[in-house]
Amino acid sequence: MTACADATAETADPTPDARGATVDEPAEVTVTHAQGETTVPVNPEVVLTFDLATLDTLDVLGIGVDGVPKSNLPGRLAAYDTDDHLDIGTLFEPDYEAVNAARPDLIIVAGRSSSALPELDKIAPTIDLSNDWADFRTSIEDNSRILGQIFDVEAEVDRLIADLDAGITRTREITADAGEALIVLTAGGEVTAYGPGSRFGFLHDELGVTPAIEDVEEATHGEAISFELIAETDPDWLVVVDRDAATGEAGAAAEQVLDNELVATTTAWSENQVHYVDPVDWYIINGGLGTLQRVVDEVAGAFDR
Repeated sequence: MTACADATAETADPTPDARGATVDEPAEVTVTHAQGETTVPVNPEVVLTFDLATLDTLDVLGIGVDGVPKSNLPGRLAAYDTDDHLDIGTLFEPDYEAVNAARPDLIIVAGRSSSALPELDKIAPTIDLSNDWADFRTSIEDNSRILGQIFDVEAEVDRLIADLDAGITRTREITADAGEALIVLTAGGEVTAYGPGSRFGFLHDELGVTPAIEDVEEATHGEAISFELIAETDPDWLVVVDRDAATGEAGAAAEQVLDNELVATTTAWSENQVHYVDPVDWYIINGGLGTLQRVVDEVAGAFDR
């Protein structure tokens, strides 16, 4: 299910305290997310997130969090690797003892950590802000609006989304006549391809770049391809994600993997139209308003010739 920004804010009627005076109950908002509906407090005090895309959006909005999976933090989010932030496990596996001890008001999961929601929800209200690869832009905007309602910053979210939409429109004007592109990911010396509807399909689906291959398998990890297929496809552009660089694993850099006689026959190679994307934004974070804006700006800069 794609997360939805349709949420209902609720404030309980004033109730008497021990002296007979009235006090307002904390406001709550009910949101529809990837795994159902959950009622959470507005402006929760203790927030834990296992989702880097959410962390990216909250960072752009200037909203702090109390706990993150420190072992998986990329350099761009190193500011959260401090003693002021709790270490709550990994992107895939929560440290339930640490989470419980934090006494959170809100827990956020997505993608890699989404299967942990049932257990985490026993500790505190937990929402799943997973992205939908088939409707990537909409899911990010919807998830951002949910955060806007929870943290009472809806106007700021709307402004950021308007900026993003304007950037996408400008980028589509640049890519309209740029030719065909093939998205490839290198890892351990192997190459996989991605197309429309995949985890990197935003390049085609929203930014208007014509795919060199229409029927690439729409899977998270792409479709394994050979250098011969790249040569036969002869894309005008190669858009390259270096997974080893993103994860810090040892291995040949993408530039080395693709530097061979077959790839050298392509138009992309001969025209110097091989673009190596920011692997952290595209592979590790892969979502969030700040990241998506950077991706849009990066594509516009690469294709503006």
